[in-house]
Amino acid sequence: MKQLPYALGLGLLASSALADTTVDSCNRQVTFDAPPKAAISNDVNLTEMMLVLGLADRMVGYTGISGWKTLDEEMRAGVEALPELSSKYPSKEVIVGADADFFFAGWNYGMKVGGEVTPETLEPFGVKVYELTESCIHIGEKDKVSMDDMYNDILNLGAIFDEDEKAQTLVDGYKAELAEFTATLETASDPLRVFVYDSGEDTPFTAGRYAMPTALIEAAGGQNIMDDFEKSWATVTWEEVVERNPEVVVIVNYGDVTAEEKRAFMMNNPAFADLDAVKNDRFVVLEYVEATPGPRNINAVKKLASGFWGE
Repeated sequence: MKQLPYALGLGLLASSALADTTVDSCNRQVTFDAPPKAAISNDVNLTEMMLVLGLADRMVGYTGISGWKTLDEEMRAGVEALPELSSKYPSKEVIVGADADFFFAGWNYGMKVGGEVTPETLEPFGVKVYELTESCIHIGEKDKVSMDDMYNDILNLGAIFDEDEKAQTLVDGYKAELAEFTATLETASDPLRVFVYDSGEDTPFTAGRYAMPTALIEAAGGQNIMDDFEKSWATVTWEEVVERNPEVVVIVNYGDVTAEEKRAFMMNNPAFADLDAVKNDRFVVLEYVEATPGPRNINAVKKLASGFWGE
């Protein structure tokens, strides 16, 4: 019988019976009688989770990256041998046509509720789906986001692909690195008020209670001013932002509008002139791959802490 790690309080790890491996994926259980051999991942952060576990040779491709984001040197090297099957969200035909047996995606990370590509629509074609933990809020209740969301995905992927030991070693390393860093981090008595600016000028797209930046900001000694917003990534109003007066703005860098253009928009808009973050020109930039669940989250905490409290 396969012995798998204990779930980190979220019930998202595997149980086993004989040769089968079963993992909890949002509100479903998914059983594997053997590790996938023809996997597809969607989006840059989910693809990095696959790569950090050394699973590139069990993938037939990836999707959903170049339509919005660019690959840095590290990522380009990791996926060099793999084709990008779709620059944005893949169609069912793309996944089935690649003879895939596994799709690692999430809600609004390659799948949409009621859309063409879901666990249910892929099941008849022999494609099993594992859903990104952070995204589960789109189809049901879940706890507030935490670093455990990312850890659980790494461990579950390790279980699915029979790489439990490697996954556990990675997670133990992430935890130790974060604990060592935060133990010596000097912060203020009150957490900094932080706003996450993803995109949008008429209305800002931001991170709420269930999006990974909330956990990253808290680990770095801040508080997301939208942490009572019962959403993951969603739109709010600028009036709400002004009312809550952030001391720091975290810009998520990706897409056609650069981080510097987003900063200039806020700095030059009279409506934001009285914001503490604008008055003091306090902006921190996270790359998309750092702000979403994945292996770069620990470095993201360090980058935020440097921007919040200095070196």
